[in-house]
Amino acid sequence: MPKSSKVTQREQSNEPVTESVADLLALEEPVDYRHSVLNVAGENWNKQQQDVEEPGDDRPAWNNKLQYILAQIGYSVGLGNVWRFPYLCQKNGGGAYLVPYLVLLILIGIPLFFLELAVGQRIRRGSIGVWNYVCPRLGGIGFASCLVCLFVGLYYNVIIGWSIFYFFKSFQYPLPWSECPLLRNGSVATVEPECDKSSATTYFWYRDALDISNSISEGGGLNWRMTLCLLAAWSFVCLAMIKGIQSSGKVMYFSSLFPYVVLICFLVRGLLLRGAVDGIVHMFTPKLDKMLDLQVWREAATQVFFALGLGFGGVIAFSSYNKQDNNCHFDAALVSLINFFTSVLATLVVFAVLGFKANVMNEKCVIENAEKILGYLNSNILSHALIPPQVNFSHLTAKDYTEMYGVIKTVKKEHFQKLGLDPCILEDELDKSVQGTGLAFIAFTEAMTHFPASPFWSVMFFLMLINLGLGSMIGTMAGITTPIIDMFKVRKEILTVGCCIFAFFVGLIFVQRSGNYFVNMFDDYSATLPLTLVVILENIAVAWIYGTKKFMQELTEMLGFRPYRFYFYTWKYVSPICMAGLMTASVIQLVVTPPGYNAWIREEAAEKYLYYPKWAMGVLVSLIILAILPLPVVFILRQFHLVSDGSNALSVTYKKGRMMKDISNLEDNDETRFILSKVPSETPSPMPTHRSYLGPGTTSPMEMSSVANGRYSGGYLMATTPESEL
Repeated sequence: MPKSSKVTQREQSNEPVTESVADLLALEEPVDYRHSVLNVAGENWNKQQQDVEEPGDDRPAWNNKLQYILAQIGYSVGLGNVWRFPYLCQKNGGGAYLVPYLVLLILIGIPLFFLELAVGQRIRRGSIGVWNYVCPRLGGIGFASCLVCLFVGLYYNVIIGWSIFYFFKSFQYPLPWSECPLLRNGSVATVEPECDKSSATTYFWYRDALDISNSISEGGGLNWRMTLCLLAAWSFVCLAMIKGIQSSGKVMYFSSLFPYVVLICFLVRGLLLRGAVDGIVHMFTPKLDKMLDLQVWREAATQVFFALGLGFGGVIAFSSYNKQDNNCHFDAALVSLINFFTSVLATLVVFAVLGFKANVMNEKCVIENAEKILGYLNSNILSHALIPPQVNFSHLTAKDYTEMYGVIKTVKKEHFQKLGLDPCILEDELDKSVQGTGLAFIAFTEAMTHFPASPFWSVMFFLMLINLGLGSMIGTMAGITTPIIDMFKVRKEILTVGCCIFAFFVGLIFVQRSGNYFVNMFDDYSATLPLTLVVILENIAVAWIYGTKKFMQELTEMLGFRPYRFYFYTWKYVSPICMAGLMTASVIQLVVTPPGYNAWIREEAAEKYLYYPKWAMGVLVSLIILAILPLPVVFILRQFHLVSDGSNALSVTYKKGRMMKDISNLEDNDETRFILSKVPSETPSPMPTHRSYLGPGTTSPMEMSSVANGRYSGGYLMATTPESEL
């Protein structure tokens, strides 16, 4: 033993020397627990077996790095990339919207995504265990994440159910939403009035698929077809999750890669369609004045926040199955950039197809209005002198119609409104922004009816939506099951099946006739405020309570290199300020804009904005309060020592040459005698010993030490599974 050790000093001096567990063990030779005096099991030692066995615990692990990356991509790339990002891009300045999005992705998205990956990989627990370890008083963060995951999973799987319904309806030609249904009364056939007033795809969505009621107050009973689809959706999720990452990891090979195959196929097919370039040019034409609008920045921040799945716990759960020397810094940048480029790819696809649809609808408008003009000419309401000489009604172009429309409007200025002519401007058709279900189940399905071989493209599109949703649902469910399994040690099969059955029965509220309105309520209000608060507290817990310097030091030990100083400043200052601003803006918007929803009125065959009734407002507020309730409850319970935070439950065991920290039920005095045979006041802190780290720009302690680090080191510096705070 080196002469500088405190143990040697005590042997050579009569003066008392205070030492800790780290002092006693840091300079010792690695002890094999099978040969040590702590080997009470009487096991036979086998050197070869020891070398093969993995040091640490029996926690499951990803089969390979590709499987893990695909899982993170499948979780973060979801339905929002296909139907939310293109809408925001169009609404907020086209190509100019990409600037605030990229800026906020760099300042908020990547740093916080890296933070969640790092804490999950370092502590190797789900969200509850991670935040109990980092700061026991903020342990409610993990419970809040689980509740939000539950709320989101309840309605998100309903959307997968809708996609399953459309998927099976796509196996017929013509597609069932391509034409309005006919009502027959004897020999007379008339078009369904609701469909005639709207469109075939709109009618099919609201009446055939959802059979929607006129308001959220009109329940209307269960839609049995959607109930069966919801059951199928939860069955898929249950089968994918039943074996944990052993089953979900294999599913990710298909569910994560298949959407890219479909998007590329749609992009190639879309670019060959007439008018596709018009849609793409319109999409990316920048409106620079929008960049000065604070609302644009708020919506960009919200999209970055939800696109990466921050705060749900799924990111932490997936990363907790990694080896501790995995380069999560590289993973954070890779997954974030893939997510962004997927959004751009989906935007190209959407607006190539919508550009084609806009041209088709504009030509239809031109033909209908040209027939009106011919009727006015034949009835002498309009003079033939008003028609430009180059106009040929048998081959009328949009440009010729625009010129003719301008002449008639100028000459017949006083009586023009009575003619009922439409301008038929292509840009107006392209400006009709749609998002969410309106984009996927109305606008996009209508465009596909004009495709050659439309059933094939419809099957591919809805199969893509199912896979996108399934990938996100697996991550969402992992955010629930992983921390519960870690904390209560229940069997994953029983927990998974139980969660799916429970969620299916609770989710029946979303498949009644008014269910779509509840989906919109949960989507708009159940997650935004709670998750924003959760991520703010995650950032504060790591950067200000646990300590940014200490955290950076542990990252250096874990990764083998020091992360960029950029992360030090973003975690400590930039991200908390930006997230606080987003939180404030969200609260202001909620107060200024009374919550409401778009109801489909059957008699008018149109949407109408309605405010939520009082009982629905009560449900809405209850969702928000219930999601954030664990935060103050856990804080109060642990602040006043009403429940144990696990800080006194430390025992030391030797296992395969490493110091491990496990939960035990030792009393304070017993524990003290077991470790040091000292009085309780001299018991060392349960937190792992950390070298001092002086912040960015200083020399890392790792650069001055040759001691092996990471999961495969032979020293005692870092516990593989720090459970003392769980």
